[in-house]
Parts: sequence; C-alpha cells; structure tokens
Amino acid sequence: MDKVVASAAEAVADIGDGASLSVGGFGLCGIPSVLIEAVLAGGATDLEAFSNNCGVDDWGLGLLLAQRRIRRMVSSYVGENKEFARQYLAGELEVELTPQGTLAERMRAGGTGIAAFFTATGVGTQVADGGLPWKYDDSGNVEVASPAKQTQTFETAEGPKEFVLEHALVADFGLVRAWKGDRHGNLVYRESAGNFNNLAAMCGRVTIAEVEELVEPGEIPPSQVHTPGVFVHRVVALTPEQAADKRIEKRTVSPSVKEAGA
Repeated sequence: MDKVVASAAEAVADIGDGASLSVGGFGLCGIPSVLIEAVLAGGATDLEAFSNNCGVDDWGLGLLLAQRRIRRMVSSYVGENKEFARQYLAGELEVELTPQGTLAERMRAGGTGIAAFFTATGVGTQVADGGLPWKYDDSGNVEVASPAKQTQTFETAEGPKEFVLEHALVADFGLVRAWKGDRHGNLVYRESAGNFNNLAAMCGRVTIAEVEELVEPGEIPPSQVHTPGVFVHRVVALTPEQAADKRIEKRTVSPSVKEAGA
C-alpha cells in the first residue's frame, strides 16, 4: 500500500479542534517541524499534546503554543520554552509533568495495547500521592491537581517493593519525523531522533510521518527498520530544503586558541 500523500497540508487536513497529538523528537532533534507548521496553518485549536518537551518559543510545538492552540501538555521537560512557563503559571495551560521514562513507557504501552503498567518511578512522591499542580487559575491558585494513583506491593529479587500504576497514552494522531522511510511507511531514525519518534508513532491512532529521504519498498533492510509500516498511515516526503532546515537548541563552543591564551 502506497501511503505517500502529496503535501503536509493534505496529511494533517483531518486534525480538528480538540484532537490529541503524540509528537516525536528529543529537544529540537527529530521533531516533525513541517507537520507542526501544517497543523498551525490548518487552524486546529484546543489541542492536547504528548511530547517529551514543547519545542522552543519560535520552533516546533512552541509555534502552536504561541498561538494558544494547545490546551494541555503531557511532557517531561519544559525548561527551554519561556512562553510555556508563562502560560502554565498564568493558568492558561494545563500541564501534566511526567517522569521521562514513565512518559516513554506510557506511549509504548498505548501502541502495544497495554492499558496500564506498574513502575517503581514516583513511589513516595506526589507523582503517586497526587497533588501536583496541573493547572493554576489566574490568581495563582491550583485549579486542577493530579489525582492519587493506585499503588501495590510486589515481590522482587530484592524483596517486597512498592509500585505505582500508570495508564497508557493513546493519541488521535501521531506526528513523527524520520531520516528515511519507504512508501509502505517503514521508518528509520538517526541517533537521538529515535528517542521518542518511534513511541509517538506507535501510540497514534493515525500516524503521519515526514521523511527526509523517501525510498522504494525493499530498499530498507528489515533489520534496520525502527518503526514498521503497520504503525504508519501517511508519509510526507520532504524537499531537500525542508530536510535541511534544522535548529540547534543550544550551541556551545570552545574558546578560540587566541582567546584561551589571552
């Protein structure tokens, strides 16, 4: 089945108001920037996003955030986006902060049909006990707090240990970016770009992939496929210019030899 669509706009045309999105990428590495811009242009609002982070103020999910298109975020890291912090503290955005490994497993579980799972991460903290502020009101009071979660003790190799129940995440749409993909939707990621893209692809009911290099079926050896085409419904081939348009979240350079000797 050829899953290639003509444009990003066509690929996201059915993403409407109130939709939930699982979005791949790690920091700004491997984010589906072209699809995000198409969602922005499409006008969908009141969105809920599951993503490791929310981009930066002028790139990635930060573009949707700046236009008040995102109602709720489930993420693990928000430190690089000032507008994210401002909206959260001002009571304009609901945020469910989740430990990074737990977020990854919640997305993986959603893609594999596992409804919930127990983990030791968060036991003895507000993650399990509840009370984390998800949303403030405009006066700075907690309007929505996280609920207490079920805990249970299991026997382990180290003896009895307490675990907390976490529920899977399933999104209406998954948006991901791959280094290489074929017309059947088989995807390959590079380096850190694979950290959350595979998981975001798995947990989307309808998953859309933008690919930097489109190849024919059979050109990707099965052993190199990171996301099988069964999880992918639409493929958008990027232009060379789109594929090359990547941002660096933080640039750190060493002082020159002259500066170091001064």
